[in-house]
Amino acid sequence: MADLTTTIGSLTLKNPIMPASGTFSEELSEVFDLDCLGAHVTKTITRGKRAGNPIPRVCEVDGAMLNSIGIPSKGADWFLKNTVPFYAAYNAPLVVSISANTADEFARFAEEVSVPGVAAIEVNISCPNIEDDGKAFAMRPGPTGEVIRRMRSATNLPLWAKLSPNTGDVVEVAQAAEAAGADALVTANTMLAIAIDARTGRVKLGNIMGGFSGPSLKPITLRMAYQCARAVAIPVIGCGGIATIDDVLEYLIAGARAVQVGTATFISPTTMPRLVRELDHALEARGLASVDALVGTVKHADEAISLAEYA
Repeated sequence: MADLTTTIGSLTLKNPIMPASGTFSEELSEVFDLDCLGAHVTKTITRGKRAGNPIPRVCEVDGAMLNSIGIPSKGADWFLKNTVPFYAAYNAPLVVSISANTADEFARFAEEVSVPGVAAIEVNISCPNIEDDGKAFAMRPGPTGEVIRRMRSATNLPLWAKLSPNTGDVVEVAQAAEAAGADALVTANTMLAIAIDARTGRVKLGNIMGGFSGPSLKPITLRMAYQCARAVAIPVIGCGGIATIDDVLEYLIAGARAVQVGTATFISPTTMPRLVRELDHALEARGLASVDALVGTVKHADEAISLAEYA
């Protein structure tokens, strides 16, 4: 068997497969053994209770889906009393995804969730920043760096900055997160989009716009993973459109050290354990002893390609 372990900063994961925030819950423990995953990533939580966006919150589009869930949350107290103890029964590290409206709120919340049982914090900086006219923190380097700096001073836990595809400055944003103390990058969250019903003329989501995810997003987030892996020294975790083993391999080849699976779990709840099994077979078929042997091995178009590679 190939060595599937991978390192994300100070954390060692048994394999590089984990859920994307918002697509994973305790109920999946009734479907498969959650300890087969490299890590557990919770749905994004807010410090206080939050109802979320108006319905409808989800709709299908060609090759993808849109969601505008709006981060409904039972709050920090409920999370610490119920969710953290649930995952304590598993060996896979628990990564808590958090959202806040200001840099100071992010810092205070990071300190609050830095409790035994939490291995890392995923920083959802794709949410609106009320200090910057509603623009997401991850749209620009300055607000990104400010959030990570404040959080870094408030917690010793690893910080994973979840970036946004809705920016033209992804490399600068990635470098700002690294310089401010982020331990890893997640590339990326959903892309802002809209869907309209041509028959009725109505938008398909109650919040008008939502996050675009699924296979159609992959070329964009794969490009982001490639760019960020070349621009920073901290690990990159690929996220976006992953459903098949080839998707996983592409992200690893592009330079990501792990991947997060989201929309595919809604279609088939056993997608992640299947990908863990298939990754082992894929590495062996390529004669590779470990995940590390594949990471960052992308070839450029002008490199010689043998006919055997097309077989």
